[in-house]
Amino acid sequence: MANSLSKRYLLGYDLGSSSVKVSIIDSESGRSFASASSPEDEMAIQSPHPGWAEQDPELWWKHIITATAKLIQGSDISPTDIAAIGISYQMHGLVLVDKNHHVLRPSIIWCDSRATEIGQKAFQDIGNQSCLEHFLNSPGNFTASKLKWVKENEPVTYNKIHKMMLPGDFIAMKMTGKISTTKSGLSEGILWDYRSNGLAGLLLNYYGISEDLIPTTHDSFEVAGELTSEAAEKLGLRNGIPISYRSGDQPNNAFSLNVLQKGEIATTAGTSGVIYAVTEQPLYDPKSRVNSFVHVNHEEKNPSYGVLLCINGTGILNSWIKRNLLPEKIDYNEMNRRAASVPIGSDNLSIFPFGNGSERILKNQNPGAAFVGLDFNRHQSPHVMRAAQEGIVFAMNYGFDIMKEMGVQAETVKAGHSNMFLSPLFREAFVNTTGTVLELYNTDGAEGAARGAGVGAGIFKNYKEAFTGLTKINTIYPEPEKIDLYKEAGNRWLEILNQNILDQTS
Repeated sequence: MANSLSKRYLLGYDLGSSSVKVSIIDSESGRSFASASSPEDEMAIQSPHPGWAEQDPELWWKHIITATAKLIQGSDISPTDIAAIGISYQMHGLVLVDKNHHVLRPSIIWCDSRATEIGQKAFQDIGNQSCLEHFLNSPGNFTASKLKWVKENEPVTYNKIHKMMLPGDFIAMKMTGKISTTKSGLSEGILWDYRSNGLAGLLLNYYGISEDLIPTTHDSFEVAGELTSEAAEKLGLRNGIPISYRSGDQPNNAFSLNVLQKGEIATTAGTSGVIYAVTEQPLYDPKSRVNSFVHVNHEEKNPSYGVLLCINGTGILNSWIKRNLLPEKIDYNEMNRRAASVPIGSDNLSIFPFGNGSERILKNQNPGAAFVGLDFNRHQSPHVMRAAQEGIVFAMNYGFDIMKEMGVQAETVKAGHSNMFLSPLFREAFVNTTGTVLELYNTDGAEGAARGAGVGAGIFKNYKEAFTGLTKINTIYPEPEKIDLYKEAGNRWLEILNQNILDQTS
């Protein structure tokens, strides 16, 4: 049971790179009452130069306002009954503001590749082992390296910076008027030193970046401010609502599935595809092909880390095929149906989904997407649709094997019933390729953020109470008669990867 606060509804936002979703849950039943999203189509990603990916943070705020209005109009819940707000957001992005909280330039978002060489040079100059011991990762293409890029290439803008932020920090600033971040957020930007349990001074000093640019730090489950009257008016909410939870989308996805303990694993496949394993030990991959961050429930005395595998091009590959190769009236359900009409292995057509920026599992190289084995006399659009879904799974499994080499044990994986996991074909390919049992739950990132808000505001006494109403809706098991077929197709995909892509990026 929740405490006796008269206002018992919890509001959660999930800021993605394609849309903003917002949900309301009842803190007593854990049931979702309403949800909404904005825009109707996907938000555009601007790419003024090859490898760049930018979005306007003020556009995010506009869609936050629009989605909130749609939510309130579509439900019978009074805005005065909302007790707390939580925020989930696209990870690794860089937002810069001046002293008046004005945005200085478009956000350099998670799939932008411009800082790759900067991060790689830091990895070499500081020393691979030192970086891994202090940061668990190469500085790579993460937020700190993006800030260094601005320092080197846009000095006029850099000199105006009051604070750098992650995307969720920006939304919290718009709501509260205060600038802050979280330990988990700093870790995702390679701004956290695991040895000192503080700011990554070693990297900041190397980059020549002042610690003064880093916001005040809070825990993920902590009230970091209250909704101002100005923000409340724009959102159609009451002022004074606490903003009591903040997390990057992948730690939040794990939290939304109640993945908090050692050995538990979550996955998602939206624009990008992720497998996220919780561990008590600060593990790292010597080649930094998968990454480790502070998990949302991390405490100094009870450490909790997330080992994260990311494939940039998953759902974005599927949507690219839908927009560019298919008739306008075909929706994702029809795509899934047509793809399933083709045999496993797509008649030897292999697709590599590496077309959305530098890929960590390829050591931050950006080879681009590839269609291999396309036969104009045999292959039709259903082959392309199936090969895309299989290629995404094979890429995720390639990274999953790296996680296993690090000591991650995998038997059961949890996912929300959303995005690519809405596809029966994708689920089939996932379980038979990875050899894991897949559990699907009735949740998403916005609902997870709402539950997190309840924890941070003290409405829930513990994590167990926060997951009242979380329901497993399906369990998918590997099928012995299909495992060998997927293994054969996956091995062919891997052989092409080794011969034609990895050899070029090693």
